[in-house]
Amino acid sequence: QVQLVESGGGLVQAGGSLRLSCAASRSISSINVMAWYRQAPGKQRELVATIASGGSTNYADSVKGRFMISRDNAKNTVYLQMNSLKPEDTAVYYCNWRRCSGYGCEAVGSWGQGTQVTVSS
Repeated sequence: QVQLVESGGGLVQAGGSLRLSCAASRSISSINVMAWYRQAPGKQRELVATIASGGSTNYADSVKGRFMISRDNAKNTVYLQMNSLKPEDTAVYYCNWRRCSGYGCEAVGSWGQGTQVTVSS
């Protein structure tokens, strides 16, 4: 199993930016889709963004135009650039790999501790 460790979270004012990193314990080049998720207090974990090995990306409507996911396979790292942050972006952010089948899509790796992002008004 690939172990993923998130970092880069913190406290930021609304309108600010943060860059999250997801470091993998081994090569991620063979993993097609990597994803960022988040979970706010009292809410379900939600998918934020995905990036395929070929570079294709997808974003939740709530973050389109503000967040950018990228990956550096040479560094075994996935990033999430977060701009124009809003208080509603406050959540614990997690990375994982994602797989889709006829039964739907799901995160397939173990959940790490995530990194806390807090956006103040």
